[in-house]
Amino acid sequence: MNIELNKQRLYNAACLSLVVTAMTFSIRAGLLGTIGNEFNLNPTAVGQIAAAAFWGFTIAMFIGGPLCDFLGLGRMYLFAFCAHFFGIILTIFSSSYWPLFFSTLLVGIGNGLIESASYTMVSSMYPSQKTKKINDWHIWFPGGIVIGGVLAWLFSLAAVDWKIQMAVMIIPTIIYGVMFYKQSFPKSERVTLGISNAQMIKACFHPLFILMVFCMLLTAATELGTNQWIAELLSGLGIPSILLLVFINGIMAVGRANAGLVLRFFSSAGLLLASAVLSFAGLLWLGHAQGYTAFAAAGVFAIGICFF
Repeated sequence: MNIELNKQRLYNAACLSLVVTAMTFSIRAGLLGTIGNEFNLNPTAVGQIAAAAFWGFTIAMFIGGPLCDFLGLGRMYLFAFCAHFFGIILTIFSSSYWPLFFSTLLVGIGNGLIESASYTMVSSMYPSQKTKKINDWHIWFPGGIVIGGVLAWLFSLAAVDWKIQMAVMIIPTIIYGVMFYKQSFPKSERVTLGISNAQMIKACFHPLFILMVFCMLLTAATELGTNQWIAELLSGLGIPSILLLVFINGIMAVGRANAGLVLRFFSSAGLLLASAVLSFAGLLWLGHAQGYTAFAAAGVFAIGICFF
């Protein structure tokens, strides 16, 4: 039976799935110290567990693009849902290092599948508006971190068990799974334009593309690596450090929502240069900030990474 393409439902589901992706990031950031104490893990082991999410994310992003056509977007979202759902469940029932590592890796794979499938789907559904629609969709990443960070802060005030904090993410995961269930999905833009897999892969070896990938590694590490650890590393400042993560991503959400306005005054190269300088300055200041001045330093850092 042919099911009509419901673009708005698919787009809303993609936004919610990105919120879940972001919540796994922010709630985990608030729990790194707790998990280390719970399982008697040293900082190196905790870092390895946190890094597993980024390994999973990167691997899934790398292979996810080609798989969108091979498996279909419906199966991609199904696998992402299963990775999120079972990764969260396994985390809750973990009792040692390796189950925590593999559950975090599984959640990271789910995150990467959501990103790769959603970029493909949104650009395919809105070919004439893809820059705007992808930007609007991706605002929900910092937006989701704000939601997850505020929840993590409230949970810490109420002394809610870390397993319950993880379990909360199952609710939006099930909702986005239901929203995607039995939906019709568009063909990818590559297929619509008649571009072969060989042509697509060949384009990945263009020198400019390789340079941009290298630069993206640096910008992603600056944003994601810092944000993942900021709540734990700055927990001794005498302030609710998880709110620094919320503050940073709140600024990012507002900035990215108004990216078009900012680009009227800066060239792309000029904006990237300014972003790098502000990120560097903000990180240096954060390293020396005390008390609530950390929010000012975090604001400078947030403006820097906002437009990367």
